[in-house]
Amino acid sequence: MTYAVHLKCRECDRTYPLAPIAACEECWAPLEIVYDYGSLWADLRREDLAPRPPNMWRYRELLPLERDPYVGHQTGYTPLVPAPRLAKALGVRELHVKNDSVNHPTLSFKDRVVAVALSKAHEFGFDTVGCSSTGNLANAVAAQAAAGGFKAFIFVPAELEREKIIATQVYGATLVRVQGNYDQVNRLCMEVAQKHTWGVVNVNLRSYYSEGSKTVGYEIAEQFGWRLPQNIVIPMAGGSLITKVYKAFDELRTLAWVEPIQTRFYGAQATGCSPITSAVKRGNSQIDPQKPHTIAKSLAIGSPSDGMYAARTILETGGMGEDVTDEEIVEGIRLLGETEGIFTETAGGVTVAVARKLVRQGCLNPDECTVLVITGNGLKTTSVLHDRIAESVLIPPKLEEFEEQFLDAAATV
Repeated sequence: MTYAVHLKCRECDRTYPLAPIAACEECWAPLEIVYDYGSLWADLRREDLAPRPPNMWRYRELLPLERDPYVGHQTGYTPLVPAPRLAKALGVRELHVKNDSVNHPTLSFKDRVVAVALSKAHEFGFDTVGCSSTGNLANAVAAQAAAGGFKAFIFVPAELEREKIIATQVYGATLVRVQGNYDQVNRLCMEVAQKHTWGVVNVNLRSYYSEGSKTVGYEIAEQFGWRLPQNIVIPMAGGSLITKVYKAFDELRTLAWVEPIQTRFYGAQATGCSPITSAVKRGNSQIDPQKPHTIAKSLAIGSPSDGMYAARTILETGGMGEDVTDEEIVEGIRLLGETEGIFTETAGGVTVAVARKLVRQGCLNPDECTVLVITGNGLKTTSVLHDRIAESVLIPPKLEEFEEQFLDAAATV
């Protein structure tokens, strides 16, 4: 059974059946899944989750499936790790990293949303799926489509990182490279979805797909012993992730699984593509589209579909939005690697660098508990470091050469 009741327009409140519908037919606003929380409260206790397998489906009642999940059985329940060395570097008391850089199967949080979308695609009877993507979603759809026996068409900007291109093609999906930025790619993908009876995860399956991001929030709460952090820093591209983690925390409060405290949400973007943080800095949710120009290609969405709602989430929770330069992004990648041994892609570098900036600005309280959400693995974007890490010293295989070059040099520092 499912506790999902219907789809509801975020703006005009018109309701729709649980079908593959792209947007509200009245106002074209996005649609949200509505659940029967009364029945959930009566039927489910947080203690019921304890014996379940450590994956995202331990929260299946809070996800919009009518049958057992079709894909993603190893996805989710990634580590929430204390980060004391990074905390010291940032100047905060208590810091944790939610590490989706080791999420299965393709090492990003997008595996969560795709697991829900393709499971729902199977329920709807689609045999072909697709997406528009800045990289991580492409990898996730291609991999889980292969595992589920779907045909897949993946639309990406032509200048996408080579690592992510290869990590899509290896699964046998049809890769469509498009001249232009992500917003142009997305428009083409929407036209394809209108003409062909396919399950396009971020078009006609978007309402279901986005619910998968809630599992990041559920896991953080459970891994904290069913409590919520005081602050959370989340990278933003289309803006959906930050709104869904907020929804997850709100649902847990509704079910009385956590104390009714309000977490402050902080949104992180690259300066070269910062439509959401720019709105937040102005104190409103009006999104002015931008033309992306940043090494953080996974965040390079100039006209974010959930941008307005992301800005509202930040402002309504008392948080802040901030952005960082390409140089600061690389510093963030290296800082996380050097302090905690976690290699993140550019989006994670954005998160770390923004957190440091917020602390220095006095916008993030250093005495409170903060979580940084790391959404992807550094192996996906190694090219951004090629000219930014010094080449190591080459020596002949002799002990005296090693000692002279490394030990003697270190002793003189």
